Amino acid sequence: MATVQDTGATATATATATANSVLAGMQAASKSGVKKDEGAASADRFLTMLVAQLKNQDPLNPLDNAQVTSQMAQISTVEGINKLNETMSTLSLGMRSSESLDAAAMVGRRVLADGNALVFADGVATGGYSLASGAENLTLTVKSASGVVVYQGELGAQAAGMHMFQWDGVADNGQAAVAGTYSFEITARSGKESVAAQTLTMGRVDGVSPSASGTKLTVGGLGEVPIASVKHIL
Repeated sequence: MATVQDTGATATATATATANSVLAGMQAASKSGVKKDEGAASADRFLTMLVAQLKNQDPLNPLDNAQVTSQMAQISTVEGINKLNETMSTLSLGMRSSESLDAAAMVGRRVLADGNALVFADGVATGGYSLASGAENLTLTVKSASGVVVYQGELGAQAAGMHMFQWDGVADNGQAAVAGTYSFEITARSGKESVAAQTLTMGRVDGVSPSASGTKLTVGGLGEVPIASVKHIL
């Protein structure tokens, strides 16, 4: 028994399946990120497959206009996403370059950044803190590297905002503290209510280290500090 194969329908079905496969691959690539040349090659393959669909369509059962329009809309969307990804990548690179230039301008300057390290050298230690609201009583507590309280003293009443303090290195026992890095805490109260206080560490910027995760500052006595954590430049 002989059978007749509809070669036109088979070719159309094959071309349709291939075009859909290429389009699906382009959509997946646009999400994961591909090189510009690879994206262009995929777009060319898709258009070739679409033309093949149109050439081999069955005159008695032509391609659905809505399907063709949908596929064209999808490839336009994918190409738009690829261009957006390329633009965002360029913008991100430009922002990192600008950030590095801004960071380079900080070299030699002192900065206040997030942290609770307190470097005592040359007879003085300087730190900072930020208050969410005004406080009637503030207490500074300085601890050694092992966590032992070395000094505790009152800083008085302070308004909301950023403030700095200095410690002369005299411990509670009256002895002079050894030069080095300590930690500190700020306890703030207004009446019986606690006031949120953020500690800020101070140091001099010695260098800049650009990286994929963001620009970092090399700060004397503190090591690497993310530029995003800098709250004030002196």
